[in-house]
Amino acid sequence: MSSDITFGPADQQWHYSPSARTYDLSGGAGKRLTIATTEGPKETLITIAPEATALVIVDMQNFFLDSESMDHPHGLSAVGPTIKAIEKCREEGIQIIWLNWGLTDEDMTTLPAAVARGFLNDTLQATTNARRPWIGLGSDLGEGKGRCLFAGTWNADIYPPLKAHAHPADVYCAKNRMSGLWSPEQPLWKALKAEEKNTILFTGVNTDQCVLGTFVDGYNAGFNCVMVDDCCGTTTEGGKEITFYNIATSYGFITNSASLLAAKVG
Repeated sequence: MSSDITFGPADQQWHYSPSARTYDLSGGAGKRLTIATTEGPKETLITIAPEATALVIVDMQNFFLDSESMDHPHGLSAVGPTIKAIEKCREEGIQIIWLNWGLTDEDMTTLPAAVARGFLNDTLQATTNARRPWIGLGSDLGEGKGRCLFAGTWNADIYPPLKAHAHPADVYCAKNRMSGLWSPEQPLWKALKAEEKNTILFTGVNTDQCVLGTFVDGYNAGFNCVMVDDCCGTTTEGGKEITFYNIATSYGFITNSASLLAAKVG
């Protein structure tokens, strides 16, 4: 029988069992949750410590999901599975964190031009569509929607079907870039460290943009990163496939809500 393979720093090692096809990321925790992966080598499992894990829900906001702003069928399809994932995580003692765009006037003074351009397509291309959400971060979207992705506005609020499942004990973090982990000064980084979380289950929109951006920054910072497939969505053609390939082969792991719900405690 093959011996286990151990790698990583002493305070956060991974142990891989070739016979069980399982990566143990739990750090020897008393309560552990074993989840089947859905991409990469077949029949591979991961074991995590619920007390050291957070479910991070990225950008499930009115701006991206409400039809008053845009059509996002894959994002809307992720709502139901995300609600189930939230319920499962609460049962297992996994912290829920809502990570949303929440800009301030101060953020606008340092917003890089490259980040600004990503939200200016309607302005730069002089579109004449009935819905023109891409007129610039901080711009007034009109009709009571508020300034684009500014904290406290309707468009930056959590999409109502998901907001109904938010609890006061959840953690709420604003971000001012595509990634919520682009620096140690970001609220998400501080929250994860304060709550002593080293493993992140990622959900949200867009799979290949803000979710992936935060995922990769988390990977580089040393967090254990897992993406929950059907709890994510994107409008980018082909974006999901290349994102999943890179995660499964390098950055972390892919699972889905069914596997998470079926996960066994041990």
